[in-house]
Amino acid sequence: MTQPDRRPAAACQYRTLFLSDLHLGALGARPDLVLAFLTAHRAETYVLVGDILDLWHPLLPHWSAADQAVIDHLAARKAEGAHILYLRGNHDPFPDRAPQHCRVPAEAQDALIHTAADGRRYLVLHGDACDGRLFRAHIFTRLGSRIDHGLRRFERLLTRRRPDTPPEARSAVDMLLTSVNALLYLGRAHERKVLRLARGQKVDGVICGHFHIAGLHDDFGLTYANCGDWIDSLTALAEAADGSLRLLDARKAPALLPGRATAEPEFAGA
Repeated sequence: MTQPDRRPAAACQYRTLFLSDLHLGALGARPDLVLAFLTAHRAETYVLVGDILDLWHPLLPHWSAADQAVIDHLAARKAEGAHILYLRGNHDPFPDRAPQHCRVPAEAQDALIHTAADGRRYLVLHGDACDGRLFRAHIFTRLGSRIDHGLRRFERLLTRRRPDTPPEARSAVDMLLTSVNALLYLGRAHERKVLRLARGQKVDGVICGHFHIAGLHDDFGLTYANCGDWIDSLTALAEAADGSLRLLDARKAPALLPGRATAEPEFAGA
């Protein structure tokens, strides 16, 4: 009879991992890279900063075994004692409307205050609350998901991925949508808006997602940390045991917040 594996569990590398905009269920999602990252990077607490699920597609949702594996991994980590916190983004369905097997293993919240190991406090929210009224409309979110789905479906009909293409390589649609998003981000007005919310809460900074542009800086007087996404930037935000923050990037070495972070090996899970 096979004996149970009694080896001690690997120590957690991080106190907290913040991930946003996985868009599981969307045609452009990269659950394979998400799972590789989560397998290689363990944490005591996982904060899912919105848009984890994206199930607004026409006819049939694009839900794959790889998408399910990410949800199953998070559920397994929770069973092992990790804390899972979940902030609902504008693309996430209402929790009771998602199919049971797709649901994130945590109760959905709108925002929370995270206290780091060094005592610094951060407002954590998805970030869509700072959008203009039109962009916050639910029908606009559904429309955006369906346009994205249609573009990627059309691209797949026209092109075939070469076997030697790196897993993290970007498609033409990826680059198009990233360019449009970068144009909308000019002036960094979104950063200033979410930091105003942080000042209202009298905290030391803000951690968010939503904009698909990772960032970590103190340019406007408080810490701004955007953990990025797993369609465009392939990044996550990590808090080390000493409370320092760093961006882990699948494509290059991690970005560090000057004065409060130390070097980490870059993510090689892809």
